Amino acid sequence: MEAHNFAKKFAKFNDYWSPKIVGELNDSYVKLAKLKGEFVWHKHDNEDEMFLVIKGNLTIKLRDRDIHLQPGEFTIIPKGVEHLPIAKEEVHVMLLEPKTTLNTGDAENSGLTQKQLDCI
Repeated sequence: MEAHNFAKKFAKFNDYWSPKIVGELNDSYVKLAKLKGEFVWHKHDNEDEMFLVIKGNLTIKLRDRDIHLQPGEFTIIPKGVEHLPIAKEEVHVMLLEPKTTLNTGDAENSGLTQKQLDCI
């Protein structure tokens, strides 16, 4: 058990759309990721996913509306809901999701899937 600092953790990596594991909570990973640009439409059939914005502004497109998140705000995307994260500028997020969650969900053939996550 120790204190963790977001700025120090985010300074350890520069790649986008490649979540890093920073902790475990029961059957879930606590992940940090830097996002920039547009990801891919996808859904997670068996897992909910929480996005907490630490820095920047994130838009998560849904099929019927958009969710706009600013620093300090979060949303939970329920399992089975298609979504498309978009970051016009670099965004830092914390993700809380089950250990089984692939970052691309059902879009595993998108070329963006990260099957082996680094721990930082």
